[in-house]
Amino acid sequence: MTADPRPAWSTAFEADAVRPIEPIPHLDDITPEWAWGGSTGKGVKVAVIDSGVDAGHPAVGHVEGYASVEGPIGGTISTEPHEDAFGHGTACAGIIRSLAPDCELYSIRVLGPRLRGRGPVFARGLQWAIENRMNVCNMSLGSTRRDLFEPLHDLTDKAYFRNIVLVTAANNVPIASAPSLYAAVVSVAAHEVQDPTLVYCNPDPPVEFGASGIDVRVAWRDGGWLTATGNSFAAPHISGLVAKILAKHSGLAVFHVKAILRAVAANLAPTQGASSAAAR
Repeated sequence: MTADPRPAWSTAFEADAVRPIEPIPHLDDITPEWAWGGSTGKGVKVAVIDSGVDAGHPAVGHVEGYASVEGPIGGTISTEPHEDAFGHGTACAGIIRSLAPDCELYSIRVLGPRLRGRGPVFARGLQWAIENRMNVCNMSLGSTRRDLFEPLHDLTDKAYFRNIVLVTAANNVPIASAPSLYAAVVSVAAHEVQDPTLVYCNPDPPVEFGASGIDVRVAWRDGGWLTATGNSFAAPHISGLVAKILAKHSGLAVFHVKAILRAVAANLAPTQGASSAAAR
């Protein structure tokens, strides 16, 4: 038998195997209207990896599916309905639902009553989301455990290559946490403008985008509401917008989504003869 002389991984680029991809406009031509105008997020699976989601809260309305990581080492997954152990997950879900009302919400509970959790449990929840083909994962949490940096890095890469957009909140304190600082994720911190669709782009990552997250009115457990501040509440604003983008433009890769978010950023310098992005 003659060995195949072609390099590994080259079969996808053979003449009869190359797949067409849909073009997107020049970045300077992308507007919020093009990106998500008229979209409700319908058909997009959004996982909230958090403390659980209160499906009975009027801001949430419905949860499509559940996964709860059981056991200290995260070895068991329960798909039975669960409650929000703290309120944090409901807050994130409510923000996402307000932007993408027709998305399919999934609650993946990895945090407990004190909003604390074990790193392996978090990793197992993310793994479940990837295996079950979520389209967007909102992760308003992270781990500072160094021994988890590598396994979480592997998981974020796996999600990236499966076109799963991982939206992560940066740590509220200046301490490195995973996976918010990885290049494969969409990392988010808070700005103070009370506009749920206003996005800033940071030209000096690792934190790439800013969204509303200061003094934000959010849903809470048991039907409650409160005003909260944190990068945790900025991330779901981006998750909601991403759900709208994916529902309107199917087949986008993660790098497309990042490019679109950059293109609609309010701090994008105007081109000659054009108005600023903030005014569009």
